[in-house]
Amino acid sequence: MNDFNLKRKYGDRADWLRVVQREFIQDYFNEERFKGYVTLLKVIKVTDPLELEYGDKKICIVDEGYTWLQHFPEGSRHSVTTMYNAAGEIVQWYIDICYRIGIENSRPWMDDLFLDIIILPSGEVFYKDADELELALSSGTIDEELYKIATSEAISIEKQIEANEFELLHLSKVHKEFLERKMSS
Repeated sequence: MNDFNLKRKYGDRADWLRVVQREFIQDYFNEERFKGYVTLLKVIKVTDPLELEYGDKKICIVDEGYTWLQHFPEGSRHSVTTMYNAAGEIVQWYIDICYRIGIENSRPWMDDLFLDIIILPSGEVFYKDADELELALSSGTIDEELYKIATSEAISIEKQIEANEFELLHLSKVHKEFLERKMSS
């Protein structure tokens, strides 16, 4: 396989200029239901809030007081970011389809494969960046093998979501509470 130039995203989001003040913690979990790193980013101060539109809905995903919890499951082809508002309510789950997950200088990362799945607390599901995946294939940014990895992972996750069996949606609250306790101690 070629060494493709995929976008590497780190759990600490240290390069995110919008967030000018933050608290951050991460830990490794080795549980029956989850094995991998989990990061928690508490947003203290931002240059400006970030809102996204899904259909006719406009959703703020980052502002002062927001928290982002990101799971990096070992051996998986996806990473899940659970985004909470300042009141501690989930505003969305954002599932990045990725080629691989790793750790570098104690920083968990994932190599993004373009496709994303967004789940709102209402249960609505949105798919994002399928056009970017197609463009990556046609431009040679990825090959047919990576394209198939991305699409099959998305299909697998979609089936788990429909069956209410996508485990990370259920673990986000307990892992957030654990990391918040650890952060405040």
